[in-house]
Amino acid sequence: MALFESITQSEPTKKLTMDAPVESLFSKTASKLVGKPINRVDGSLKVSGQAKYSAEIHLDNQAYGVLVGATIAKGQVESIDSDSLKGIPNIIKVVTDPEHFLRNSQQGTQTKAPKQGVSEIFYHGQPIAVVVAETFEAAREGAKALKVTYKDETDQAALNFTQELSNAHAVDEKKGSDKNNVQGDPDQGLADAKVTIDRFYHTPSQNSSAMEPHATLAHWEDDKLVLYTANQMLASCKQQVMDALDLNEDQVQLIAHYVGGGFGSKLGIAPESIAAAIASKDLGRPVLITMTRPQVMEATVRRSNTRQRIAIGCDEQGVINTLIHDSISSNLPGESFFEPSALSTHYLYRGENRRVNYEMVDMNQVLSGSMRAPGEAVGMIALECAMDELATQLEIDPVELRRRNEPEQDPSQDIPFSTRQLIACMEQGAEHFGWSERNAKPASQLDGDWWIGTGMAASSRGNSLQQSEARATLQVDASKELGVKAVIETDMTDIGTGSYTVFSQIAADILGLPIDHIEMKLGDSALPPAAGSGGSFGAASSGSSIYLACEQLRDMLADKVGLYADTIQLDKGFIKKAGEHDLTAVEKAKESSQAFADSTIDKISETTGISLSENVLAEQSESEKYNFDNTESYALAEVVAGYDEQKISAKGQINPGKNGKKYRQSSFGANFAEVAVHKVTGEIRVKRMTGAFAAGRILNHKTATSQCYGGMVFGIGSALMEEVIHDKRDGRLCNHDLAEYHVPVNADVPQLDVILVEEDDPYTNPMHIKGIGETAIAGAAAAIANAVYNAVGVRVYDFPITLDKLLYEMPE
Repeated sequence: MALFESITQSEPTKKLTMDAPVESLFSKTASKLVGKPINRVDGSLKVSGQAKYSAEIHLDNQAYGVLVGATIAKGQVESIDSDSLKGIPNIIKVVTDPEHFLRNSQQGTQTKAPKQGVSEIFYHGQPIAVVVAETFEAAREGAKALKVTYKDETDQAALNFTQELSNAHAVDEKKGSDKNNVQGDPDQGLADAKVTIDRFYHTPSQNSSAMEPHATLAHWEDDKLVLYTANQMLASCKQQVMDALDLNEDQVQLIAHYVGGGFGSKLGIAPESIAAAIASKDLGRPVLITMTRPQVMEATVRRSNTRQRIAIGCDEQGVINTLIHDSISSNLPGESFFEPSALSTHYLYRGENRRVNYEMVDMNQVLSGSMRAPGEAVGMIALECAMDELATQLEIDPVELRRRNEPEQDPSQDIPFSTRQLIACMEQGAEHFGWSERNAKPASQLDGDWWIGTGMAASSRGNSLQQSEARATLQVDASKELGVKAVIETDMTDIGTGSYTVFSQIAADILGLPIDHIEMKLGDSALPPAAGSGGSFGAASSGSSIYLACEQLRDMLADKVGLYADTIQLDKGFIKKAGEHDLTAVEKAKESSQAFADSTIDKISETTGISLSENVLAEQSESEKYNFDNTESYALAEVVAGYDEQKISAKGQINPGKNGKKYRQSSFGANFAEVAVHKVTGEIRVKRMTGAFAAGRILNHKTATSQCYGGMVFGIGSALMEEVIHDKRDGRLCNHDLAEYHVPVNADVPQLDVILVEEDDPYTNPMHIKGIGETAIAGAAAAIANAVYNAVGVRVYDFPITLDKLLYEMPE
């Protein structure tokens, strides 16, 4: 079954395919609630511990499972000795299924199961069994004690990325999220350019490190599997589970009411989900598997490490004519995902000679996949550091260099931008940051023992739309002050981004109700399928389907009370008339025909004495009892009470269309940073950051600003500390917990200032919004790296910038 076959002809549905620019109802609503910085509607539940995450659900007779990971990087499982656990109390069983257990997690939006079969080992930590016990503690002890024998082939494993570069191979462009591209003659253009930069940049593997570890509670209701699970995209994850276990659509239900962060690591199902399902079926009781932090890092997904070559050629004024971005990333053998590092390189700057080229290296390391802003997060480190070095070489201000290379349209496809606010973001960010007062000369500002420097970088993140569906219901509810509430249903998830809140704002604004009159039902695959949380398309896609469902309700209400769709106004629980409707030619003909019919019926009645049917009279009286001539208004609750069962429902479905191909859609921004570098130790401290971002209409200024804060903090980690380290001898992940895998903490994060640049983009979706959270991370790390150069005059090409990479090149 396809993801979006649930719409039936019997349910009123408003569908929209984005083939042309559209107006937005938000410019006409009375409350103007969309955009306001309201608090999270689920905030009190979360801070009081009442919002239950997957591992916190408890079912009767529940057992606990702990995964067992391989202790070799390559080879075969020869035997698993269940008898080795006989002396441990409360152990129930060692569950194995070499055929159906997942080798690794799945990528986002995929509908097929990931690689299955765990007899052959491809990476250290690959799950091969699960120990189930009456308590978590017993299961953990058993998993640690379980004896496994292997045919160890680690000496044949690919564990050193640098050594494997000679084995790099072409990527499968059809299965990737970017494509190779060549325009003009890049090599000759670079050779002929007056000024050039040609550098290699290395970025490490990273881990999403979401606060909530992966967890699944599985139980069977006869032949139906119910999973309480931590997933970002329920509709596609459900399809993956169905495929993995050969189940039908009505045999699988996924529930994820709250997800404690994902950042890409929970886009697809992970090994614990299928292991829990198999164990639960085997034992005939619910089984909860919660991955430990080391297991999350060893056996779910990482951001790939990369080697990127950036080569830029320009004239003496800095006008770029050549831009080359060659990238090599890594993944497990047989996997097609590659890090799309050059996504923004295609369109960020001008240049008639261009090349984007991808290659991949097969490695015996945990799966690589999407992590927050896949592609741009690491690709713009390389591109924006190269742009800064070019600006230094040309002695041109970095902002001015970017201004000189502003393209009139997408140079890679010769199509216009739907909107492009990069210059506005740079100007507003620069003014707020005080960029004009900076000292452009490197290693020229010493404050006590600290060298001070500033840097900037552009930001961009491509915008997209995915098919999504939602249902909206208005129903009488005496417990509400206005006597009516709206129930919104979609399987979209909230991974901490504020879905419950911004979707409530959308529905409340269109339906003219207070926020507390909206009941938002999310995170259940039994609900209408949505695109899910990921790719910066979650709010736009799912939000648009909610918007359309609510718009359909407005249309139905307008018809019931005798108004047109463009003259109905819903405000504070009342229906009003707003403005006048300009009749179309068809409507004029219809009204003329209706008037003639009414006149004819009256004459027939007078002549024959035969009255109209009761049905026709009732139909007429239904619309005639609402009179808006004298600015009358009617309670929404009273109108809804007139429907069967005192409620009215409709669906909405959004579909991507021609706009996505005819126009380059992207969010843009600019990050500015000031750092201090200790003159003796090389320690780096970020002193302040300013980010200015344009992402269409903003649904909630508070949650959007919070998303930008998160992206900028990600940039700090990417620039200065985050790095997954695999032992090149045996493939073991050396820093597999938050004690050793360093992410920014409060002491690392300075004052962050966010500017949301006004923008309206009618080509994106009916709400005119774009993704924003991933835009903020793009370029953030480069701004910090460029500030470090400005502080001490040292360029670092191997990230993260740790003090050992500065120490021996520090200025005197």
